Amino acid sequence: MESIPQAPPGAARPGGRTARTRERVLDAVASLLLEGGFDALTVDAVATRSGVHRTTVYRRWRDTGSLLADSLDAAREQRWRPPDTGSLLGDLTEINHQIVAALTEEPSITRALITASFRSPAAAHALRMFWEDRYTSAAVVIERAVERGEATSGADSRTVLIASCAPIFYELTLMRSPVSEDIAERYARVGTAAAT
Repeated sequence: MESIPQAPPGAARPGGRTARTRERVLDAVASLLLEGGFDALTVDAVATRSGVHRTTVYRRWRDTGSLLADSLDAAREQRWRPPDTGSLLGDLTEINHQIVAALTEEPSITRALITASFRSPAAAHALRMFWEDRYTSAAVVIERAVERGEATSGADSRTVLIASCAPIFYELTLMRSPVSEDIAERYARVGTAAAT
């Protein structure tokens, strides 16, 4: 499951001036978060970095939590399609590869946003909504596996996805374990077992 993407700097979002203002502000949020973490993220710092007048930033986003929440909402708006490799193990392994890539890239906006969400109730809620959206989108992986006879008809997609993906977040984000070459497939096999 692709983790929290960041739009490339300068990438155009449709919607005119309001969208361009949002893009500049959210690009500033990302860069400040990557440089100094949650403590570097203030509305004034975002206004200065983005070049958007502080009154505009305060009026639209109000506080740091709202800026973080909108960053996560913007990530959720980016379309993601689950892989279709032809097998449940292959699909779960590919999803896990995407997660590993997002958590190990340097700098990692995914890690930065997850860490910041512990400091902001608004960001924590937005992060939950992001993951809910991704789990809903990824449910098709298990539905296809049921159709192919790889999973039981009663297999719960959320349980399968969590069995496959959650250990990677635990190992790489909480435990800060080194990345092993087989981590994506190893936990995909756990998810595959949960499906049967």
